[in-house]
Amino acid sequence: MHDAIRSMLSRYEFQSHEAYVNALREILQEVALLGLWRSKFFEHAAFYGGTALRVLYGLNRYSEDLDFSLLKPDASFSLSAYADALRREISSFGFDAEFERRQKSRTGQIESAFLKTKTLNELIVIGISQDLLRDLHPEKSLKIRLEVDTDPPGGFETETQYVLQPIPFSVRVFQLPDLFAGKLHAILCRKWKTRIKGRDWYDLVWYAGRHPRIHLIHLESRMRQSGDYLNKEPLTPKRLQSLLRRTVDELDVEKARQEVAPYVMDPRALEVWSTDFFRQVITRIAPV
Repeated sequence: MHDAIRSMLSRYEFQSHEAYVNALREILQEVALLGLWRSKFFEHAAFYGGTALRVLYGLNRYSEDLDFSLLKPDASFSLSAYADALRREISSFGFDAEFERRQKSRTGQIESAFLKTKTLNELIVIGISQDLLRDLHPEKSLKIRLEVDTDPPGGFETETQYVLQPIPFSVRVFQLPDLFAGKLHAILCRKWKTRIKGRDWYDLVWYAGRHPRIHLIHLESRMRQSGDYLNKEPLTPKRLQSLLRRTVDELDVEKARQEVAPYVMDPRALEVWSTDFFRQVITRIAPV
């Protein structure tokens, strides 16, 4: 095992093969970020989403995807240009991953790809106990989805943050008020209302308690681009609160709790969840 990977594993406590899988996914995410940095990806794009919060700001839940936004629109952008760099970086740390690009729809603005690896093989690489591998199917895959918004809405700002493992490198990332705007856009405007994403609500609580400032102009820009805010008047703090209250009142809290539970390190954090709880959480939001 590579010494850097051994050091990264020391951050975790392991009691099940699921814990090892979560650690493996996070390590591969950080190695992929390193590969993107080496290939100058962050000269054109910025990191955002739940994994950005996890890797850069200590969000205490696991996250599956790597989400990015171009700094300016480019319909011709393709993640395939970075496939070799990603495979090469991952291989240099002793892992084996395939790169699979998803065909973008003609009208779509999201460029998507997957990094795929055999879970069993890579768990052996990181030294998992054989006792924990007994029930794991040998063909089971671990997938990390990469998504890039190729037509970003305006009004956001970025900054440089640093990741120290597996080696020190830099990442361009949305500033926290703009990251929060992206999260509220997801909460207010997801199209698949029947599939409640409790992770969004968990992140809302994290933001409200730690970094409650939200860049309202960027949120409005996102909502107008997606067709979810058609009012001729600007989005004001009062209008935002009204939209959030309506969304909270429509939320199936139990379904949200069930969806996020596998990703949360301390399930007791979900016990307080209720409609009244979220009604109070949203009042902590501070538009800027």
